[in-house]
Amino acid sequence: MHRTRTPRPRLRGPAAVLAAVALLGGVLTTGATAQAAPRTDGQLTDLVNPFIGTQNEGNTYPGASVPFGMVQLSPDTGHNTGYDYGENHIRGFSAVHLSGVGCGLGGDLPTLPTTGDITQTDYAKYAAEFSHDDEKASPGYYRVGLKTGIDAELTASRRTGVQRYTFPATDKANVLLNAGQSLHRTLSSRVEILDSRTVRTAITGSGFCQDTKPYTLYTITRFDRPFTTSGTWNGDTVTEGSKESSATGARNGAWLRFDTTEDRTVEATTALSYVDARGAALNLRAEGGRSFDRVERAARQTWEKRLEGVKAQGGSDHLRRTFYSSLYRSFLAPNIGSDVDGRYTGWDQKIHHVKGFTYYQNWSLWDTYRTQAQLLSLLAPRESRDMAISVLRIDAESGWLPKWGYGTVETNIMTGDPVTPFLTNAYQQGLLKGYEEEAYRALKKNADGVPPTDSAPVGREANVQYLKDGFAPYIKDRPHAKPGDSDFDHGASATLEYALSDAMLGEMARDLGHDADAKRYEDRAQNYRKIFDSTTGFFRARDAAGAFTGPADPAQSEGFHEGTSWQYQWLVPQDLPGMVSLIGGKDAANQRLDSFFAYDKLLADPARTAREVWVNGPYAYYNADKYNPQNEPDLIAPYTYLSTGQPWKTTDVVHAALTLFTDTPTGMTGNDDLGTMSAWMVLSSIGVFPVQPGTDTWGLSTPAFERVDIALDRRYYPRGSLTVSAPGTSGTDRYIQSARLDGTAQSRTYLTTDDIRSARSLSFTVGSEPSAWGTSAADAPPALG
Repeated sequence: MHRTRTPRPRLRGPAAVLAAVALLGGVLTTGATAQAAPRTDGQLTDLVNPFIGTQNEGNTYPGASVPFGMVQLSPDTGHNTGYDYGENHIRGFSAVHLSGVGCGLGGDLPTLPTTGDITQTDYAKYAAEFSHDDEKASPGYYRVGLKTGIDAELTASRRTGVQRYTFPATDKANVLLNAGQSLHRTLSSRVEILDSRTVRTAITGSGFCQDTKPYTLYTITRFDRPFTTSGTWNGDTVTEGSKESSATGARNGAWLRFDTTEDRTVEATTALSYVDARGAALNLRAEGGRSFDRVERAARQTWEKRLEGVKAQGGSDHLRRTFYSSLYRSFLAPNIGSDVDGRYTGWDQKIHHVKGFTYYQNWSLWDTYRTQAQLLSLLAPRESRDMAISVLRIDAESGWLPKWGYGTVETNIMTGDPVTPFLTNAYQQGLLKGYEEEAYRALKKNADGVPPTDSAPVGREANVQYLKDGFAPYIKDRPHAKPGDSDFDHGASATLEYALSDAMLGEMARDLGHDADAKRYEDRAQNYRKIFDSTTGFFRARDAAGAFTGPADPAQSEGFHEGTSWQYQWLVPQDLPGMVSLIGGKDAANQRLDSFFAYDKLLADPARTAREVWVNGPYAYYNADKYNPQNEPDLIAPYTYLSTGQPWKTTDVVHAALTLFTDTPTGMTGNDDLGTMSAWMVLSSIGVFPVQPGTDTWGLSTPAFERVDIALDRRYYPRGSLTVSAPGTSGTDRYIQSARLDGTAQSRTYLTTDDIRSARSLSFTVGSEPSAWGTSAADAPPALG
């Protein structure tokens, strides 16, 4: 998900050329000063650079976490989503971050070591200067030397964050725990100094792009040794000796002082809970009590095991670093929401208890249903199953499925019906055994209704009109009934998203024997035709009376969410043959695709075309007639050539788009959106991509590596592994000449999940010129229904 804000200056001229080196040609980029912390044991974690995406609005964070952990302990420099590589002051190391979000979210309990007297209570004023020359990060670890003479190190477990500070020799070494400031809007906070080592907080916040219902985060921090004195602050007032302080909409915090004249290190472990103070204490008891070094070592081992699930061979060092950094970011979310005792706060704001699964939260579904959900279904199916069950718990406890959920609340950010392909994907990948009918009932309710006015979600907000007329109307300046985005503001793109979801639900209904429902949803999946304007040859918004409205120019964005008709025209994965027919057949479609991708320019200079023709800024979503690889609406578009008889062009476009991913702080294309863009890079580099999100269909393109060995969970994939190989693949020899699945010729341009379950190897023969492979109509991914 991307939100419009004033973008920071982006690289142009020579700097842009350096950043746009050819990814597949093996050219190394100029490394940034801050980098992955070097190790000498040759592990895959060595290749990960957590600073990728921290500049030019990638909105990633470089701090410490473990896969899907509740805690993401990371520095905040003043950027609205946390860390900006262009800043040089750290306001604090806060406990909650989401990778690549487009609006301020998280940043709870920024903690900062200082020395001397406490004279400031605003973290923008007491922030510490630092230099990237003295900053390092690797999976599960972050370190920075502050200009105050203090070294800060961070690591994490699943529900705790651990900090280690090395102070100069002083009797006024302080640790500031700021409960009243964060990246979102802090409504109220309370701090309590429980004893000479322990501080507890409760922080209630709201907002993500717009105000939402509030949520409360509970924390408890335990130091490894007693502090000599302590106090609190409230607003501008600092009170030594005070043990507690509460505030509403004001600065509020606690400070602890240590004598470091002899022992210069101080360690602190902070545990979180979204349930209550008891939950935080239980999480601390279960996961705390270990030294910083032990926690950091365990975090690194956890990440190494996770990354070892995909072993890539061949490719440049630059490509390998970029690939494994993308794989790392793909595992950062969703996040654990249940405490060690199994309790969690549901969306009904009541406390529930998990039975047989881990509860997860943070659902950027408009983004992740297209790439990351499918990647996790392959590489982390057990966690993916629990994630899908967690989404079903939201429906059971609050009455409706989510759209964009943060913590314990719905934000209603973004539009359409993203939860349907998310859950139908889980079903198609075999992750919902025992939950099939429960999932279907929840999806059917969501697809056929609208949430009541007294509930937080908007669901399919335009569903009444969509079910009646076959399209979601575009109603300009319609008042929002609930906080968040409105489908009525983006009626054309909402129609396409609804129709896509109807198609995926129809497939599930047919599988489960609900034939009448299946027919109804399959018919509705054709509603994309209702907004096709034959006079322009493009999709176009319609008003409540059914008349086409807004600009006739398909390069204008009115009626489309963060895109244009040019970009949304390919979002018909359920029926690409039908869409191609609408615009005049395969020849016409290929001409339009070639124009969309600036294909002639791309062949001449793929990296420059990607940087200068496709991409015009991190938030340039609007009023364009070209591919935008920085945003979600056309992420699948490069794979459309698989359905138009020219599959080699998919490889050309995909490999050009891969050049946008580099191993520098500017190396993220757009916001990462909780792993969406990173997962696109990983899947496209492997050469297996979910071209029909919400189904079991995977499109093929030439891998970027000569060989990739993927470890698969035997519970879901009996063979236990899949090897994808393309000997000799390179920037020049990138065209598939033939393919074989377990030695048998494979002319189709796609696989099914059953193919992946039953096969051990997918091998490609590549060459320097396009071939006839995959060009027949029978080779294309099939239309649904």
